[in-house]
Amino acid sequence: MLDLRYADQLRAALTRADFTVDAVFALLGEDAHRALARNQTVPARRATRGGGALATLVRLFALQVGVDRHRADSALPGLVDPLIAADMLQASGSEVRALVDVRPYGDEGHDWWIVCDPTPGLDERPTPMNPEHVLGISEASSSLAQLTVREPVGTALDLGTGCGVQALHLAQHAERVVATDVNPRALAMARLTAALNGLDIDVRDGSLFEPVAGEAFDLIATNPPFVISPPGNEVLVYRDSGMPGDSVVRHLVENAATHLNDGGWCQVLANWAHRAGTDWHSGLEEWFTGQPLDAWVVQRELVDPAEYVEMWLADAGLASAPDHAQRYDAWLDWFAEVGIEAVGFGWLSMRRTDSTPVRRLEEWAGEIAPPVAPAVAAWGLRTDLLRGLGDDELLGRAFVQAPDLVEETRGPVGAEHPEAIVLRLQQGVRRARQVDTVEAGLVSASEGDLTAGQILDALASLLDLDAATVRRTYAGSVRELVADGFLS
Repeated sequence: MLDLRYADQLRAALTRADFTVDAVFALLGEDAHRALARNQTVPARRATRGGGALATLVRLFALQVGVDRHRADSALPGLVDPLIAADMLQASGSEVRALVDVRPYGDEGHDWWIVCDPTPGLDERPTPMNPEHVLGISEASSSLAQLTVREPVGTALDLGTGCGVQALHLAQHAERVVATDVNPRALAMARLTAALNGLDIDVRDGSLFEPVAGEAFDLIATNPPFVISPPGNEVLVYRDSGMPGDSVVRHLVENAATHLNDGGWCQVLANWAHRAGTDWHSGLEEWFTGQPLDAWVVQRELVDPAEYVEMWLADAGLASAPDHAQRYDAWLDWFAEVGIEAVGFGWLSMRRTDSTPVRRLEEWAGEIAPPVAPAVAAWGLRTDLLRGLGDDELLGRAFVQAPDLVEETRGPVGAEHPEAIVLRLQQGVRRARQVDTVEAGLVSASEGDLTAGQILDALASLLDLDAATVRRTYAGSVRELVADGFLS
């Protein structure tokens, strides 16, 4: 990998070329960009036929096309030979080809670059994957970035950093960031990613929590190697831990509290096994036994064994391999042998607490409006608010309705009263709740000045109902509306 002494020079070259997400999109156009997302490069090749440093860099890195040495020298002045020496570029005659990918990346406020391995399978070319392949931007890494709580913290850990995507985000709101990985190639790329973006990140070698033994953090974000695969399977380090079943995720849960400061979050993207005869909720709840952790676990998707195997064989570039059927069959045999009948995909957000832990495990296949991080942080605040609160205390508090809440009514046109009233959140987990007249009135009047009890009393008077009965009947509704984020 490139000597870090060249990082400033490379950053300057990328900046001069305006090698950013927005500029690349503008150069390629929407159609070519969509085609590239499908691993098809022809439209993008057509869009980058002209000269210019930006087109050269796109062809070199994103499209994996050989470029003329003179064009490469112009786009990367003084860097082509060092990049060749670092095995990041390869010279062949008068052409230069990229052996790694330098890719623009960013969020609403930043333009960054990451260093990773080239995208496999462009234009359906068979591309056997190196076991130490370092993944670039993926759906999983983007999901974790949207999930991770973005409050200012002192210390943060990116466990299993890969090319360093999460570390880039963490460095924007953490005073100190540690990034770990067991893959030497990933470590080298993460260090170069950090240097290329002018960031001081402590990158360490080691498996899971081993590199941070005895240390605690305010925030841990991890997209671990969670794929549930048979023992003896070929290992791709970025996705296969070598640990049996879903035990890598269980290990993270059972050791998170040791590495969290009070109130610290650990957020994990994960798979977990659904085993015959065992409810998945109770299976995961065992992982939390005795742990001082509040936890919000969301299962976003459930896939059957066949779909799961197909997905990960394709991910490894083995969909067209001569032994695809044998691999497929062996994986299904192993699932049957160990009693795995489905696999859940989702996330775990855990927070260290000294109080009685609160656990919420749920399935949510509905719409998500990213980022989810504000919803996670708000769940933590509401959990603290409700913890140990009796009904009288609950009704003695004033609440406000969620700022993104909308009310929908359904019924015949011209009807005096709607048949149904639905409250719907627009951000994060877009929950919907059908409510009756009392609940709708309660939420509508919750503006932070009157307590829930006072609002219920007023509604009881308005509807000619007994106030004490209304309080008893709707205390549970108030608690649910707060827990689900309709009120806070």
